[in-house]
Amino acid sequence: MDVMPLLLLVAGSAAFAAAARRTPVPAPLLLVAVGLVVSYLPGVPDYTLDPDVVLPLLLPPLLYTSATDSSYLDLRAQLRPVALLSVGYVLFATFAVGWAAYLIVPGLPLTAALVLGAVVAPPDAVAATAVARRVGLPSRITTILQGESLLNDATAITAYKVALAVVVGEGASWAGGIEEFLVAAVGGTAVGLILMAPLHWLRTHLKEPLLQNTLSLLIPFVAYAAAEQFHASGVIAVVVVALYLGHRAWEVDFATRLQEEAVWKMVAFVLESAVFALIGLQLPVVLKGLGAYEGVDAAWYAVALFFVVVATRFLWVYPATFLPRLLSARIRAREENPTWRGPIVIAWAGMRGVVSLAIAFSIPLTVDHGDAPFPYRNLILFLTFTTVIGTLVVQGLSLPPLIRLLKFPEPDPQAATLAEANAQAQASRVAEERLDALLTDERNALPPPLADRLRSVLERRRNAVWERLGQVNPVTGETVDDTYRRLSREMISAEREMFVRLRDGRYIDDEMLRTLLRRLDLEEAAAFRETA
Repeated sequence: MDVMPLLLLVAGSAAFAAAARRTPVPAPLLLVAVGLVVSYLPGVPDYTLDPDVVLPLLLPPLLYTSATDSSYLDLRAQLRPVALLSVGYVLFATFAVGWAAYLIVPGLPLTAALVLGAVVAPPDAVAATAVARRVGLPSRITTILQGESLLNDATAITAYKVALAVVVGEGASWAGGIEEFLVAAVGGTAVGLILMAPLHWLRTHLKEPLLQNTLSLLIPFVAYAAAEQFHASGVIAVVVVALYLGHRAWEVDFATRLQEEAVWKMVAFVLESAVFALIGLQLPVVLKGLGAYEGVDAAWYAVALFFVVVATRFLWVYPATFLPRLLSARIRAREENPTWRGPIVIAWAGMRGVVSLAIAFSIPLTVDHGDAPFPYRNLILFLTFTTVIGTLVVQGLSLPPLIRLLKFPEPDPQAATLAEANAQAQASRVAEERLDALLTDERNALPPPLADRLRSVLERRRNAVWERLGQVNPVTGETVDDTYRRLSREMISAEREMFVRLRDGRYIDDEMLRTLLRRLDLEEAAAFRETA
């Protein structure tokens, strides 16, 4: 097995993703553009998307890290709009886009057109949420986009399987389709509910951080594989487990949380970078075998389908946003009134991604038990690819200026700091009471300097947030917090340099140096977090 192409993909995509942070272009869009260009350079190997790799090996960790970073409480508060998008919109888009493709492409069977509709139905909100965080969208819109991206793949994959069964001659009915959807949704949820408590128990009872992090890396694959064994939705199982574990992450040992955060940030960065680069690299594979549909006809079909996909989302988002409020007094009383700005962003953020391509590549080559080729398979691959590229480039590049043009109300940073300060004050008061109670016990006796040190650390943590509201230094322009952080790092840096000189002079060995440096690293991280 030649591992060099894989190493080049990971290293190259990571390098361009890091470079994108210095540009106004979101990393997913730059990676797709680079992939398109690189795909035709001489000597570049073929990077064909293998659905047997993408769906069971790349999708679970991406879903897991996104779900653990999401808020279970926020998603529960936005459950209705999330469900309308992740289930209702995907099914609507499957039929609407499929019917439009049937009318646009001469000779395309309706059953094959519905397969295409299911393939391009689920938006991939990775790029959209990245832009949302970068530009500063209201948290409600970001939550809705995140929730949609977590669950819509399950709906699309199920719709695809039903449409595919009709094309390949296995037969399907409305009742069978509904049954398969319920099995996937209910089964995936059940598997997630069964696994989440035992997995959390293991996470809290394993005492070795390395073992805990190994378990953390295995969890999304275990949940996905377990659900798929029962023909249920692995996507939903992963999301259910991840939301539960993320909601209860505070119960895990602090060392595990620190390691886990760093590990999953690295995993998400590498996978997301490689996935978007892979999208661009598919161009030669997709163009191969188009045959009679090359040229003007194929371009016309691609442009027409792109406009249909964009229009379909607007046709769903606006009624789904405002009709329930008109029809239900309970919804009007329970939910805040949405403005006209939010639906525009949600509708325009319907960018497609690697899941659509992976599903398209999983379309079989033949139908009727291998007696005939799958109708228009190469054209479906091509239209899926152009839809993914079109939505990523057109909508992805225009989304930031659109958000700025709409002028969403900016969050008040001072109000957020005051809320943080009040929360910290209440927590510090409880901690001080706990410390006083513990120090009355003879088993917890401490010399006065050490007891005072505990109190000073607590006092520093309590005052740190309030100090961020203070004035800046007229000479340096730094806040008190910035100055404290800089001086703390300078002191730690001086200690670190001295430890290294002692090691080089053979006064201490390398093992002791690593112990001392780790202690300083933890102190520096703690100082940074206190003032971040």
